[in-house]
Amino acid sequence: MAPKPDIEKILEIKPNSQRRKWLKRGLFLALVLLAAGAAAVFWNNKNQSTAPRYQTEAVRRGNLTVIVTATGTLQPTNKVEVGSELSGIVKSVDADFNNRVKKGQVLARLDTSKLEAQLTQSRAALEAALAKTLLAQATVRETRAKLEQFQKVRELSRNRVPSQTEFDAAEAAYERARADVANTAAAASQARATVQANETDLAKAVIRSPINGIVLTRSIEPGQTVAASFTAPVLFTLAEDLTQMELHVNVDEADIGKIQEGQQAVFTVAAYPNRRFTARITQARYGSSTTSGVVTYETVLKVGNPDLALRPGMTATADITVNNLEQALLVPSAALRFTPPAKQEAKPSLSLVGSLLPRPPAPRSEKPAATVAKDRQQVWILKEGRLASIPVTPGLTNGTWTEITAGFLTPGAAVVTDILTGTTP
Repeated sequence: MAPKPDIEKILEIKPNSQRRKWLKRGLFLALVLLAAGAAAVFWNNKNQSTAPRYQTEAVRRGNLTVIVTATGTLQPTNKVEVGSELSGIVKSVDADFNNRVKKGQVLARLDTSKLEAQLTQSRAALEAALAKTLLAQATVRETRAKLEQFQKVRELSRNRVPSQTEFDAAEAAYERARADVANTAAAASQARATVQANETDLAKAVIRSPINGIVLTRSIEPGQTVAASFTAPVLFTLAEDLTQMELHVNVDEADIGKIQEGQQAVFTVAAYPNRRFTARITQARYGSSTTSGVVTYETVLKVGNPDLALRPGMTATADITVNNLEQALLVPSAALRFTPPAKQEAKPSLSLVGSLLPRPPAPRSEKPAATVAKDRQQVWILKEGRLASIPVTPGLTNGTWTEITAGFLTPGAAVVTDILTGTTP
């Protein structure tokens, strides 16, 4: 029997060709699977890296001090501006800046030569008026004596002598003499008043201190002309007692309802940045002032200044303590201001083929996160990595911490205060 021909040789097919073919197909399939896995891991990590991360802070119990901050200037308790009612040339200045003066002490003198001449003239006029008064009084005595003589003669002559005309003329002369006395007396009084006015002006030419205090400002020099036409020019400014001063601050209209007399405060000035001074509210004034649309109310604080470190006009920043709470439930104020980010619609999971093929971007939801009513507030916590809101009722705040008067919060609970960047390091 003849041998069968070798089919593989006839077809010229090698045994290892099939193996190589399947090996290549397996290798290609493995590469495809590897690329699909890498793409899936890449998209999963990208989605996780863009997920938001939140900063939290614990709720606690503690003391809360509520303060109101205001700025203002320091002023003397009693400040007096000393001026001059007279016009003239300054003859001498007897007080300088920072001098301590007593009540009645001479501060300055005006040239009095003109005033002295006016006083001499008025005194002469007074003497002339007094002389006229004496002359009028003598005339009264003379006319009265003549009238009495006529009356006696009429009685003796049984009303025949003198005649009625002569008798009436004597009575009229007597009355005129009495009127002259009254007139000259009035002129004398007027002259006397002029003398007193000139003496007063002469006394006012010497500028004296009205209080015990210290000289803050001096605005005249010897030889300078003082013109007191309609208003008295200010020559000196005196402070009565710098050991007791006042701090006048402007409190915002949103905080004025918390201010009461007797509240304590501390303040600082630029001259002593590391020193804190104490003060006490003595008056919260009802009058308001508006600056650039901001309404403020002036509040006066009493300040002790025994070492005279504080000076009038210094700008101060005061922290007024309006309330103190002990063992209150406190949350960070940032937790009440936190707003969750807008939610996005859930993205469909990518299949192996879908991870390799391009897809159009998923539409984003324009709906914002859930909100609460305007008359309520809420804080947010994390439950299983998701945000959950808790309604609360806030109370007093110092800006950093806020009292919670109602709400399902316990000390130690972590509330969300901010959102961090979603990119992982």
